[in-house]
Amino acid sequence: MDDMYVKPGNQERGWNDPPQFSYSLQKARGPQRNLLTRRAAPPACDAGAPPVTHPTSSHLPPSQCSVAPPPSRPAGPPVGGVTMPPPPLCPRRSQRDVKSSQSESEPDVEGVVLVLNRVLAACRQNVSDQVCNDVAKRLRLLDDSWRSGRLSLPVRRRMESLSLELQSGHWDSADELHRSLMVDHVTEVSQWMVGVKRLIAEARKLRPEHLQPVQDPAEPDSVSQP
Repeated sequence: MDDMYVKPGNQERGWNDPPQFSYSLQKARGPQRNLLTRRAAPPACDAGAPPVTHPTSSHLPPSQCSVAPPPSRPAGPPVGGVTMPPPPLCPRRSQRDVKSSQSESEPDVEGVVLVLNRVLAACRQNVSDQVCNDVAKRLRLLDDSWRSGRLSLPVRRRMESLSLELQSGHWDSADELHRSLMVDHVTEVSQWMVGVKRLIAEARKLRPEHLQPVQDPAEPDSVSQP
């Protein structure tokens, strides 16, 4: 998976410092135990150990001389004097295949923002206007950052997964995705992720009938802007 990797971490760390893992790898590895708080000194040579001597050329047994095999005869010209080109390594992909693969790998900002705004519209029935307006402001920052190219592909993919989890009512999975984004990409998401976090927390409290427009895409869009 693209969210399980080792981060670069401190460039000036010691030789025995552990690497920094992404949020998903930290969850997969489980809790850490016996953490070292002090750096161990590099191994030093023992003063009492005898020096290692390497055998010289005078002590080595003489090598047996081997006769190289005669060179093979060069291949003659092809029959008919026509040289056939080598077969291609792999078949070329058509333009349609390239476009379809790009569409599958690139998340859709319209769909992500639409789901988030639908959840916000459902929360307006039980949440104060001040909180909803602040969440709407954060969502506009998300939309602007996405369209201006300031979000990396891993962030866009996780936000697409988060919106799908919200649409399905999987609050715990959506919260886990929010935590992973805050751990792995805090510089990209710090301005608007607080609004997504509040949106997840308020959506948990809604009744199932209030979430019907969110979970059923066939319902007409009732997103209201402040």
